[in-house]
Amino acid sequence: MEALISLSQLYPPFFYGLVFLVSLMVGSFLNVVIHRLPIMMENSWKHEYSAYFTNENIPQNDASGPFNLVKPDSTCPACGHKIRPWENIPVISYLCLKGKCASCKTPISLRYPFVELFTALTCTFAAFYFGPSPQALWAMVLTYFLVAMLFIDLDKMLLPDQLTLPLLWLGLLLSTHSVFVDMQSAIWGAAIGYVSLWLVYWMFKIATGKEGMGYGDFKLLAALGAFVGWQGLPIIILLSSLVGAIAGVAIMMFQNKGKSVAIPFGPYLAVAGWITLLFKSHITQAYLDWILG
Repeated sequence: MEALISLSQLYPPFFYGLVFLVSLMVGSFLNVVIHRLPIMMENSWKHEYSAYFTNENIPQNDASGPFNLVKPDSTCPACGHKIRPWENIPVISYLCLKGKCASCKTPISLRYPFVELFTALTCTFAAFYFGPSPQALWAMVLTYFLVAMLFIDLDKMLLPDQLTLPLLWLGLLLSTHSVFVDMQSAIWGAAIGYVSLWLVYWMFKIATGKEGMGYGDFKLLAALGAFVGWQGLPIIILLSSLVGAIAGVAIMMFQNKGKSVAIPFGPYLAVAGWITLLFKSHITQAYLDWILG
């Protein structure tokens, strides 16, 4: 890693170009994670339920073979056409195929190239902000996790422990070398992040009898707190709550949905956490200037 960073510091355009290309490829893999991880979790839950209540050891993989992030190979959901390597090049293949399956010409969702480009652009921006440094590389890893969780929560209203907990531990481990914040700030950030939303959850449930958010939100804010420290938590909570409120009102107005419609909070936490990681000091200084000025 040190050799790569040293080379990148000598040739910054090489570094940013590499970040963009690598993140495009990772974005392609994230499309698989976003689609398959919830299905894998559902299959696991069904297996555990059956094993517990029927006392039968039911195999998790059926006769069609294993289902995980690697197998089976990607295929067209309409005709079953196996996606060949040259049909799976991020963004380029989508453009060359004109957004259609090579076999049956069924339209391919625009979200696939969007996730790839979104991942590449956000990671490249983070790398440009931090410059060729360990912070840039770990900010990329954080971005990969957040992109996956953002779209999974939008689709399924679910924040998997398989993503939130490793991200939490990664943030705490990085704090031992003060990559983003010192260890004390990270530990307090993780603890306060979890407890703050846990308290909101229970106060809302006691007051209304309903669950306002899921435990995955607590864990995600704890993970973000480990990256930005307790000092960044007010910014994350303020930004995510503000954007969430605006989005909620917009959904009710433009989609004619009632007040009881469930809106995932994870995407707003993810975006707010990413912004805070990069601009925490700038936002804090702007706030202080506004208060004092």
